[in-house]
Amino acid sequence: MQWTGLNELREKFLSFFESKGHLRLPSFSLIPKDDNSLLLINSGMAPMKKYFTGEVTPPRKRVTTCQKCIRTPDIERVGITARHGTYFEMLGNFSFGDYFKHEATAWAWEFFTKVLEMPEELLYVSIYENDDEAFDIWTKEVGVDPSHIVRMGKEDNFWEHGSGPCGPCSEIYFDRGPEKGCGKPDCHVGCECDRFVEVWNLVFTQFNNDGHNNYTPLDHPNIDTGMGLERLACVMQGVDNLFLVDTVQNIMKHISELTGVKYGESEKSDISLRVITDHIRSTTFMIGDGVMPSNEGKGYVLRRLLRRAARHGRLLGMKEPFLYKVCETVIKENESAYPELREKQEFITKLIKVEEENFLNTVEQGMNMLQGIIDRGDVEVLSGEDSFKLHDTFGFPIDLTREILEEKGISVDIDRFYELLAEQKKRSRDMRKNAGADAWISDSTDLTDVAKTEFVGYSENETQAEILAIVKDGERVEAVGEGESAIFVLNKTPFYGESGGQIGDTGVISGEGFEIEVTNTTKDQGGIFLQAGVVKSGSVAVGMSADAKIDAVRRMDIMRNHTAAHLLQAALREVLGNHVEQAGQLVTDHSVRFDFTHFSAPTAQELMAVEERVNEVILAGMPVEVKEMPIEEAKKMGAMALFGEKYGDIVRVVKAGDISTELCGGTHVDNTAKIGLFKIRQEGSVAAGVRRIEAVTGHGVLAMVENAMNMIAQTAITLKISNPREIVAGAERVAGELKEQSRKIQELSDKIAATQIDSLMANSQLEKGVRIICAAMTDVTGDMIKEMCGKILDVAPKAVIVLAGINEGKVTFGCACGKEAREKGANAGKIVKAVAQIAGGNGGGKPDLAMAGAKDPTKVDEAIMQAKAIILDMIKE
Repeated sequence: MQWTGLNELREKFLSFFESKGHLRLPSFSLIPKDDNSLLLINSGMAPMKKYFTGEVTPPRKRVTTCQKCIRTPDIERVGITARHGTYFEMLGNFSFGDYFKHEATAWAWEFFTKVLEMPEELLYVSIYENDDEAFDIWTKEVGVDPSHIVRMGKEDNFWEHGSGPCGPCSEIYFDRGPEKGCGKPDCHVGCECDRFVEVWNLVFTQFNNDGHNNYTPLDHPNIDTGMGLERLACVMQGVDNLFLVDTVQNIMKHISELTGVKYGESEKSDISLRVITDHIRSTTFMIGDGVMPSNEGKGYVLRRLLRRAARHGRLLGMKEPFLYKVCETVIKENESAYPELREKQEFITKLIKVEEENFLNTVEQGMNMLQGIIDRGDVEVLSGEDSFKLHDTFGFPIDLTREILEEKGISVDIDRFYELLAEQKKRSRDMRKNAGADAWISDSTDLTDVAKTEFVGYSENETQAEILAIVKDGERVEAVGEGESAIFVLNKTPFYGESGGQIGDTGVISGEGFEIEVTNTTKDQGGIFLQAGVVKSGSVAVGMSADAKIDAVRRMDIMRNHTAAHLLQAALREVLGNHVEQAGQLVTDHSVRFDFTHFSAPTAQELMAVEERVNEVILAGMPVEVKEMPIEEAKKMGAMALFGEKYGDIVRVVKAGDISTELCGGTHVDNTAKIGLFKIRQEGSVAAGVRRIEAVTGHGVLAMVENAMNMIAQTAITLKISNPREIVAGAERVAGELKEQSRKIQELSDKIAATQIDSLMANSQLEKGVRIICAAMTDVTGDMIKEMCGKILDVAPKAVIVLAGINEGKVTFGCACGKEAREKGANAGKIVKAVAQIAGGNGGGKPDLAMAGAKDPTKVDEAIMQAKAIILDMIKE
């Protein structure tokens, strides 16, 4: 048994199972595809669940992978112990109804004892207590010493998750020696000490649980094995934990160089080094797979990890961004298996740096707030309001707040925090509903007997077809009649099914005695196209022949917008930089909405340059070519792939002249000239580091021009300008007139205010050495109240003035205190607050001048009458 590096171990495993007839698949993205049950991929079999259930046909019955995984339930423990981590890789070999226990056990033993040359005497096997078959295979066929076999109960050695496929499992343990154990005489496999380490789990999926613990054998049992790559590396490298494994240790050494803190100097700094090391691995891979920072879902996990790492960097003395520098080492240590990290390096690095900078900009204020709470010494529970403020204003994830305070023995009112968070989400929730959603097919509708649809829409707008299935309200039916909505499945179709950001086609399906208006088209995971529509006339039954015809004019508008989206991405990369990646898009017949990664708002000049570049390509009339080819050939052409998307061996490449080459399954024009023109309608931010452009082409540009011309004409009429070409000069003239009128109004207001001030001063009197002026006025705005208070302040240092203005039902209070009055104790902020509260309002401000609002105009007179007493209570003799 020789020391072996982590990268070499990964390759040895995958190569070994390739030699056993397995197809090596690259790691699936950390972002689950078509699986809402998971936030992030957390096991080797998770992205292949539908292969096991039969919903999707696997590319081969034998598969082997090394899968990237993220698990965050124990995030608070990461760093505190050396056992916990959020990122890991899971080696696995899988059989989908092919081989079973005999082969799985033999190959596992062969890999350990022959390939890795582990001593047999250090290996132990656990089996399910009732699995005599596994015992016989391990001992009689594989040759494991019966004394090295341990039977365990259902909790340890039987894999199941509610109803569905399940089965017993065998785990292979490595004995690290008595010096790593607990010292107890009965120390054995399953002991919680560090001597016996579980390395490989072999799950024999052979039963189906009906949910009531009734087990029936599966016709085609499966094999699902999982072995943590880092844990295997610990065994092969003779180290105690994942942070000492070669590739992980190299990342930690880089962090030590940047911080000047070495691992092993103190337990406190070791915790921070472990946190940063683990979290920068996780975040680099997450961003590489397309996760973007946000305040919910996957993005929240990413932001939480980055900010926790940044906080521990501060504990090590780092005041400037540094995490982004460590990305280079993470990528270097992993690029042999994950070359996409190097391809995305510029983007990953920039995103981490921006996120780190954003956090550091607010963390100081947040830390000051937290420190103030800690320093008070009498706080046992942080209020939900304060924790929400830290989250909402200073960007502190609630888990980070809890972690910092728990170190000081302070808890958080977590229930109130989540109440406030829920209220905020409710206020901002998008209330739009998907019209007609109830017509769509349910996940439970069984279409397994229906053949995959032949799509002819790349080259044809119309085709003859047969109706293979009809689904109404989630159930298969044989026929539907006039006025009924349903899903129609054809054997072949020209209707494009919504995917890749392109909406589905509409059109007509007609036949002898019936006509269906197709309102949308989607497709399921099995490649079956689903035409949703309404029967306009007649009745339709399964088996009938039909003519399927798309709305060709609408499709052409969609094609214009989709090809324009490709040109837009290319132009953005030319103008803004190669860090620009597609982060989402929606292509409709009306417009194209394109989300892209960028970290600041593009300037007007940059947007103009992008727009001009796209139109240059359109007017050049460049051919748009579409070809299918092996993915490796496409990569050599420089074809851009969708961020985090997984592709098959054969891909469809769309090439527009020499400016754009992308992998894409959508529909496109065959020449850029057919786009017509391209015009950006608006640009804005949709998330941290993600911008959005909305643009139009062809008919959309014509409509935009027509709307603009109509607006100009209407504006000219409103401004009484006979010639619309003179609208700018006319607008300038009107603006000048308004400015002059505003000046005259201000002069009159000043004169009125001066008259009122003189009157107020004349009727005032000195009490306790201050001149008290209190009055209420109607048809006076808040600005006028403020101005009058200010003017009195300028000329009467002994004055305290409280004025109330009522204008269109709105109440405004103003208070001003002269210098000498303030020296005697008068405070405008406190006075105006007390007075406004009498009229159901509130406010405050500086000691010399303050304003407040109120809700009840009927209480204004009462408030003004009490103002004098409020003032005198403050004045010192």
